[in-house]
Amino acid sequence: MFNLTSDDMKDRGATHTASEIHHQPEVWKEWVTEFFKNKERYKEFLESIYQRHAKVRVILTGAGTSAFVGDTLAPELNRLNKDHIHFESVPTTNIVSNPTAYLQSETPTIMVSFARSGNSPESVATVELGQKLISNFYQVVITCNKEGQLAQNIRNDNNSILLLMPEKSNDKSLAMTSSFSTMMLAAYQLFNPQPFTGEETTKVISNAEQLRESVADQVDDILNFDFNRIIYLGSGLLGQLAHEASLKMLELTAGNVVALYESSLGFRHGPKSIVNNQSLVVVFLSSNAYTRKYDMDILKELASANNGMKVIAVTEKTDDEVKKLADWVISVNFNGETLATDLELGFLYIMFAQVLATKKSMKLGITPDNPSPDGTINRVVQGVTIYDYEG
Repeated sequence: MFNLTSDDMKDRGATHTASEIHHQPEVWKEWVTEFFKNKERYKEFLESIYQRHAKVRVILTGAGTSAFVGDTLAPELNRLNKDHIHFESVPTTNIVSNPTAYLQSETPTIMVSFARSGNSPESVATVELGQKLISNFYQVVITCNKEGQLAQNIRNDNNSILLLMPEKSNDKSLAMTSSFSTMMLAAYQLFNPQPFTGEETTKVISNAEQLRESVADQVDDILNFDFNRIIYLGSGLLGQLAHEASLKMLELTAGNVVALYESSLGFRHGPKSIVNNQSLVVVFLSSNAYTRKYDMDILKELASANNGMKVIAVTEKTDDEVKKLADWVISVNFNGETLATDLELGFLYIMFAQVLATKKSMKLGITPDNPSPDGTINRVVQGVTIYDYEG
């Protein structure tokens, strides 16, 4: 598994993390089967809300990695859906501290809570604030834990629906990996107005199965470069996915690798100053021909720099120009059939980032399953005080 034996993973504290990254295609298959069985019930729930209200706001929310699910999804869901349904991604950590800045009392709202455990204090408090402040309030809980408070709280609530992810997606390791990708897949399928056939997801799964067998050799070669800074770049929703990619490196290396994310165009506006001779820059290349021009421009600019940094291009399919510009090219399409959207590419791009972070953690002598043994960060956040809202 990723060029690691069972003993390697056990001795170096990586068993859960490596396994959870590796089994993502199987978890996605399991979820697709579950979704197909229940798709009519899920869609009927949404249609009943859409028919009741002329305008519906959908808030995609969570904390940390769970928030980045919504950040990545929102641009694509707004592109796919009608004007009277609007998607916004707002972290629970923002809503809890500033509820009236984000919750609109007179706007019918579906709150979509992404949660691995369903027990984070901000997630629970955000729902309570929504119930208190919004007149027409509905919930979709997408979680990996049937025993979590979010799942338990909506029992017998006709204005709520639960999408329970497969048990294997409830990652045991500190960092979220399969939980992130599976919850993102679930929400994409739920809110995609096009008829669900599973065809596009099958393409993603097939490529993921092949990527996990080949990516470790490339990652091991990359790790011969002793970087202590990494910057992930992308455009549109891939720029949002870059946030999750950078967090994986930061978490799993316990902050020993400084990790930053930015849009391909935004990188020039100050963040580029972080680059030095121990920097690794990863560009998530869009499949959209227009958008890709901007990604290629920053790739060309990075390639022309003479400061000792290294560049990785992650792309659906490689070409001669990309090969010339990047030190490493990670191609994620093995089957020849084009993937339809950047979001579908995102499931494969994030797998690469997860493997890179895990193996960098191990190279630094850190245990990926628990990179923070002193409790600086925890699997379920600690130390949060929730105050009563009296507004």
